[in-house]
Amino acid sequence: MSQLKIRLYHLLKHGPSLKQIKQIHAQIIVRSLGGTNNLVGALIRSYSAYGKLKSARKVFSKYPTLPPTFLWNLLIQAYSKTAFTEQSLHLFKQMLLLAVPDDYTFTFTITACSRHRTSLGYGQNCQTMVIKLGFDSDVCVGNALVSMYFVYSKTVSARKVFDEMPQRDTITWTSLVKGCVMSGKILEAEQVFVKMPERNEVSWAVMIAGYIGHKMYNDALRCFNDMLVDDNVKPNEAILVSVLSACAHLGQLNQGKWIHFYIDKTRFPKSSNISTALIDMYAKCGKIDYAKQVFNKTEKRDLLTWTSMISGLSMHGLGEEALKVFDEMLVEGIKPDNITLVGVLNACSHSGQVKEGILIFNDMERVWGISPKIEHFGCLVDLLSRAGRLEDAFKAVKTMQMEPDDVIWRALLSACRIHGNVGLAERVIEHVKKTGGGGRLLLSNLHASFGQWDNVRRIRESKIHKEDDSTPGCSYIEIDGVVHEFLAADKLHPRIMEISLKLNEVMKRISLDGDCIPARKFNSELSI
Repeated sequence: MSQLKIRLYHLLKHGPSLKQIKQIHAQIIVRSLGGTNNLVGALIRSYSAYGKLKSARKVFSKYPTLPPTFLWNLLIQAYSKTAFTEQSLHLFKQMLLLAVPDDYTFTFTITACSRHRTSLGYGQNCQTMVIKLGFDSDVCVGNALVSMYFVYSKTVSARKVFDEMPQRDTITWTSLVKGCVMSGKILEAEQVFVKMPERNEVSWAVMIAGYIGHKMYNDALRCFNDMLVDDNVKPNEAILVSVLSACAHLGQLNQGKWIHFYIDKTRFPKSSNISTALIDMYAKCGKIDYAKQVFNKTEKRDLLTWTSMISGLSMHGLGEEALKVFDEMLVEGIKPDNITLVGVLNACSHSGQVKEGILIFNDMERVWGISPKIEHFGCLVDLLSRAGRLEDAFKAVKTMQMEPDDVIWRALLSACRIHGNVGLAERVIEHVKKTGGGGRLLLSNLHASFGQWDNVRRIRESKIHKEDDSTPGCSYIEIDGVVHEFLAADKLHPRIMEISLKLNEVMKRISLDGDCIPARKFNSELSI
């Protein structure tokens, strides 16, 4: 019988299929082995790995005597990883009446409190019990407490637990870095990161993602380059995706190409996330042909991959190609989401496919069950405005279920200026005055476009007397492999000024022609 127990245990340890687990479970019942601790524990783990928590709980409930602590822990841990975290807390309450908790029990229960989002008080009670039972010196329990307090934005409590921990590991320090990032204290996170005795790939990933979350893209690339010097750490998928995102925002094509080369050279698994990040990076850096190559070589495409390719083509004015890719996606049986449809509607707008765009907009709720958001109405207004259908665009704005934002009003006013429709522009301004959002700037721009400079001066002078907490515009440009950042009203680098002047000349020629020109011709005209 002991040989059978060992054999069944090893079968469960080696990742059997769900069908095999059920067969092993049947053998355990037939052979009356339901009281074997290790075997029952392995069975609970196996069911939990497949998300079959009802089956795992049934195994637990059939235990012939009071279950030992480690079986309670397995079930509490399993529920803490799911959307049913409250079950972990319910089990913990039952356990306190029937068994003695250990350090693992508190680690899993506190983790469940972090994920339940309404259980801060419960977590604080757990901390009290931890101190009473002498588990406050346990590293894993401390790590769980630090993470929990940061989830509830209790920064002072999290830092207090951290400072009082007699021992800390890399997870402890990483939790503190992540917590500082979550609290918006990126500089404090950076200071903690620098002090870390050791860093692993998760630590680097958290710091790089923190920089990107705060739009500190240059710092993200600097951090990535520092990580490459560390021979003990290799970039993981999260790091590569984050850094490619930074390259996309900065237009850092050279760094993006290097990362692509690194992925190919090291034979890093090309998941859909990696492929999506590469497509997005190449598209935003102006290399749509490279983006197409990555897309065509991607074997497993998910919604994000398709959406990234559609948005990239739309960004480059290749509306017909974007719609073709969208049709291919639908044939593959992939349902679009909000972001996909924004990309498709933009593609229709940029390529003048008005009928197709209106049809897709009308199909959003009827076919795909997606209620149009303000972004979709913005695309529709832009689509109609570019086609000169200003009254239809104005009607679409008035029928919106939400309050139009400044972007939509600016798009409509811009169309009024282009088409010389002063009457509609005045009606639009009346609506803007009623809402009070961004009216002064829109009015000023409108009067300037019609040469009414006295009105412009009056509006702008009135604005000076009001507080203006708006964030200045920020731009990035890459020159000779170096990314420069500058704000509105900054003095420009001489080379940037030269490029800007040449760009204005090219744009004037384009506006005189009245048509879009291919990106390659644009680049050759600019000669940079």
